[in-house]
Amino acid sequence: MLPIGTKAPDFTLPDQNGKMHSLKDYRGRKLILYFYPKDNTSSCTKQACGFSDRYPQFREKGVEVLGVSKDSVESHKKFEEKYGLAFTILSDVEKKVLQAYDVWKEKTNYGKVSMGVVRTTYLIDENGVIIKASDKVKAAEDPEKMLNEVSD
Repeated sequence: MLPIGTKAPDFTLPDQNGKMHSLKDYRGRKLILYFYPKDNTSSCTKQACGFSDRYPQFREKGVEVLGVSKDSVESHKKFEEKYGLAFTILSDVEKKVLQAYDVWKEKTNYGKVSMGVVRTTYLIDENGVIIKASDKVKAAEDPEKMLNEVSD
């Protein structure tokens, strides 16, 4: 996980519609950038739907929300359509941004070691600096927790 006070690494990634997004596109606004393992899995769906349900409240506070995983644009499009997601999800199939944000790590699941995304959420300020970071994210609680963080 990148430390608080660090300049957030820039990126350019396609969204679920193939449109490109860069960190600099969000300058002047706070940004929740959250990384999740996989579309259409139980925890990832709870987290995405939680952010989607609260998206109008984030926008009222001037905060944008972006989700990022290694899934393809096509997978993201199906995920967005299936759950009616209100925010943008970005595809990082090459894992460059996942690595830049230090979320692509060795994980152990049922005794098996493999590489994967460690669920992590960053809050980035209007100048592109990380002001909150969490890698002990509980998927179902994360959206409400982050809404409280931006309300403080």
